[in-house]
Amino acid sequence: MKTLAATVPAARWRWLAVAALLAAACYAPFQLAPFHVFQLTMVLVYAVALLGLDLLVGHAGQISLGHGAFFAVGAYATAIMLDRLALPYPLTLPLAAGTAFVLGLAFGVPAVRLRGLYLALVTLAVAIFLGPLLKRFEAVTGGSMGLTLAKPQPPAWSGLAEDQWLYLLTLVVAVAAFLVAGSLLRSRAGRALHAVRDDEVAAEVMGVRLSSYKTLAFAWSAMFAGVAGCLYTWVIGFVSPDSFTVNLSITLLAGLVVGGLGSMSGPVLGALFVMFVPGIAQDINDAAPGVIFGLLIIAVMYVAPTGLAGLAGRLVKKVPRKE
Repeated sequence: MKTLAATVPAARWRWLAVAALLAAACYAPFQLAPFHVFQLTMVLVYAVALLGLDLLVGHAGQISLGHGAFFAVGAYATAIMLDRLALPYPLTLPLAAGTAFVLGLAFGVPAVRLRGLYLALVTLAVAIFLGPLLKRFEAVTGGSMGLTLAKPQPPAWSGLAEDQWLYLLTLVVAVAAFLVAGSLLRSRAGRALHAVRDDEVAAEVMGVRLSSYKTLAFAWSAMFAGVAGCLYTWVIGFVSPDSFTVNLSITLLAGLVVGGLGSMSGPVLGALFVMFVPGIAQDINDAAPGVIFGLLIIAVMYVAPTGLAGLAGRLVKKVPRKE
């Protein structure tokens, strides 16, 4: 068995690494060009979305090909509240999260009766029909043209540029989302989700109510997607049905698997993959970027079958430590 002296330094190094990453994240917008700041902002947005998907897939063991639909719900809820109701920006964040949570809860009730490929097909259907549904209610959603909105402006006293302000806002919300998710996973509910994922029969014997926790997993996952959708609307200032096609849901799931299921670093690594790899694939071959993107996913999964987070963990373990 490992001694306490051997395990404590490892935990301390993890906290030091997190602190160093946060310090670098706070420093980055003041050193990078506006376009690169925007890219990092979108990485944070996708990280929050993947955090919710990881709760459902990585920690609860449920499959979803419709996560982009809840992302779109958060984005459109925010856009409608800003454009049609003229609500203040801070109020749109909890309302978008709440809207997505309620819809996730409503979807989770019938979804708990399904599993495997059947559940995957039902969630995929949600992602498919959402786009045409948004186009039908043109008076509210703007139809195919979407909605254009003003972005949150930095306070005059801050001296920040718009891109820096949006980045720091998104960073604060993303850090809060990860803290909430971490607290949830360390609680009794988190242990119940892991029990459901590992063995449903054993979990039920131990007193875990499968239907309740599966439904809550969908609701919590949708809530984080709604937060990410709200941040997306703040950052982009525009929403349209074409921004939330079924490809978004598939890309999010692929990014999570590549980043690593069931880890707090997996959503961040997956967000980097989602943000930058499609552009790299486009640069390699303009004619068939999808083919290149797929080959890059295969290459990464061959090198890191448990995701980039798992690969990083194995590399860290190989570093010699003093006993």
